[in-house]
Amino acid sequence: MKIESKKIRDSARGEACSMQIAGICNFNPESTVFAHLPDESNGMGKKSDDISGCFSCDSCHSAVDGRKQANWGVDAWCEFQNHKEFYMRRAMVRTWRRLIEMGVVVIK
Repeated sequence: MKIESKKIRDSARGEACSMQIAGICNFNPESTVFAHLPDESNGMGKKSDDISGCFSCDSCHSAVDGRKQANWGVDAWCEFQNHKEFYMRRAMVRTWRRLIEMGVVVIK
């Protein structure tokens, strides 16, 4: 079963980046999108479920997707690669907390 929610994806608009990768994040809420994170539900040409994602600026989203940008220093890129799992998990938890605050996700 594919878990999808337009409300979750749309809720990223104008939100702060929840990844905030040191040396990479642009901290621009206008560039924030809902970024899908890798998990067991994804595959070739298939995004992860909407429960496996976070609010991410375009710079952090590029880092997670493996698109290195020229303006990132080598130190920032290497630091991210060494701590990628930490950044993704932290971002997902931050995003779920924000979704609950916004009333997009309700826990009974």
